[in-house]
Amino acid sequence: MPENHARTPEPRPDGASDSRAGDAAHAAAPEPAAAGGEAPAPEQAGSRAAAKAGAKSGGSHVVAWLKEIATVVVIAVVLSFLIKTFLFRAFFIPSESMVNTLDIDDRIFVNLLVPEPFSLSRGDVVVFRDTKGWLPAAPEKTDGPFTWVQDGLTFVGLLPDNSEQHLVKRVIGLPGDHVVCCDTGGKLTINGTAIDESYVNAAEVPQVRNFDVTVPEGKVWVMGDNRNHSADSRAHMDSDGGFIDVADLEGKAAVIAWPLSRITALDNYPDVFRSIPAAP
Repeated sequence: MPENHARTPEPRPDGASDSRAGDAAHAAAPEPAAAGGEAPAPEQAGSRAAAKAGAKSGGSHVVAWLKEIATVVVIAVVLSFLIKTFLFRAFFIPSESMVNTLDIDDRIFVNLLVPEPFSLSRGDVVVFRDTKGWLPAAPEKTDGPFTWVQDGLTFVGLLPDNSEQHLVKRVIGLPGDHVVCCDTGGKLTINGTAIDESYVNAAEVPQVRNFDVTVPEGKVWVMGDNRNHSADSRAHMDSDGGFIDVADLEGKAAVIAWPLSRITALDNYPDVFRSIPAAP
């Protein structure tokens, strides 16, 4: 039986070698890239993709952070507006009429829930609108480039109301109370009972201003703690008897919020008024 041996290619008559094997090998080899368009190595392509992904991820983090900050700011503004509208409002103290209880430039928070729904008490420090003309007319405000910013922050409650068309005093007489100054000992009396006014500025002896009033319904009688430097109900008896309408009250001053060294809750001195009988 003849053996099967690999056939040795016979030389071609023209002397050319059989190039089929070489052609096959050549076909299996990758084609070189065209000039000027060398194919990137796999490592380079991967690093570029990673860089693009990292840049995109970083941009997404910044956008998310900005959205979060914007959300917090909007929530803070809305909450401040709601608090200022329904709960507390900030005010600025421009005068010395309530020294030593309140100093000039103090910032206070006023509880808007007094006198409604919570009742007003003798001794409460209150802020009220000047509808009786106790204050001189406010000067015309000069608008600056950023006035709208200040007005906006005041409107939403982030800045105190610097308007001088509000006043702050202490409630001495409630509707129906008979308030007299002074008895033989120089003390103020309410419904016939003398009181020791421990909140009055002790740096000066109060000058006596005689009056005898009965507070009408819907009104209150107010006085400053710095008696010698307070144009209060006593100084305006020619205008509606010196009384303030309860409807004009913004609320009860609850806290000194600024400066930090003076942060404290404001007292209405219940012990001073505890023994006073009800109005006749």
